[in-house]
Amino acid sequence: MKEALVSIIMPNYNAAAFIKASIESVLAQSYPYWELIIVDDASTDDSIASIEKLITKDIRITLIKLSKNSGTAVARNKALDIAKGTFIAFLDSDDRWHPEKLTIQVRFMQQHHCALSFTSYVVVNEFGDRIKVLKAKQQVSYNDLLKNNFLGCLTVMYSVPHIGKVYFPLLKKRQDWALWLKITKNNNIARGIEQPLAYYTKRKSSLSSNKLKLLTYNWKVYRTLEKLNLIQSAFYFTRLFMNKMLK
Repeated sequence: MKEALVSIIMPNYNAAAFIKASIESVLAQSYPYWELIIVDDASTDDSIASIEKLITKDIRITLIKLSKNSGTAVARNKALDIAKGTFIAFLDSDDRWHPEKLTIQVRFMQQHHCALSFTSYVVVNEFGDRIKVLKAKQQVSYNDLLKNNFLGCLTVMYSVPHIGKVYFPLLKKRQDWALWLKITKNNNIARGIEQPLAYYTKRKSSLSSNKLKLLTYNWKVYRTLEKLNLIQSAFYFTRLFMNKMLK
C-alpha cells in the first residue's frame, strides 16, 4: 500500500466527556500515516485540558483554538486550511473509529481510484451501548443524495488529487450533506464500504437530534446552494421528509 497521508478533521465544542475516546481511537489506528487536526470552537468545558494531555503523546496531533464560537463549518474549514493529506477524513469529537478504519478505507480508495468513499457505522448511545447499524450503500450519486444523506460524516474520506481541497458551506447545520452534494455534483460517485468501521454517538443534546428543525436547513440547501426550482425542491424535500420520519 502506498504511504498516503490522511488528514483527519476534528471539530470540538464542549465534548470533554467524549473527546478522549475519540482521539484514542485515532491513536489506535493500524494505519500510521495520518495527521489529526483538532479545532476547538471556544469550548467552555474541560475539553482543552483533555486534548492537551493527549497531544503530548503524539506529534501528529495539532490543536487550533478559536477565540469565539463560530460553528462546525468554520471549525472544519480552519482545519482544512492547514491539512496536508492526500486524503481528507472526518471524525467528530464525540465519535470513534474502528482500529482498521483507515487501513481498509485507504486501500479501498487506492484500489478503486475513487474520489469519495464512506462506510457502514454503528450508532451507540452516550454510554456506548449499541442501538443499530447503518449499512453503507454500494454507491451513491448526486441524485441519490438529493433524496437523503446516505453518508455518515464520521465515515467519509475524499481524495485531494481527484477533486482538490473542498470546503464546507457556511451553514449551521447540514453542512456535511451540502459538501457531499458539492462533490458528487461534478459526476463523482460516492462508493460505500460494507464493513461498519465507525461508532456514532447519538446524544440527546446534539444539533442533529431535532429532525423537524433540521428539515428547514434541508430546504435552504435545495433552494440556496443547489438552486433547485420550487417544484424540484418540493419533490426532493418530500422524499427526504419521508426518509427521515421512517428512520
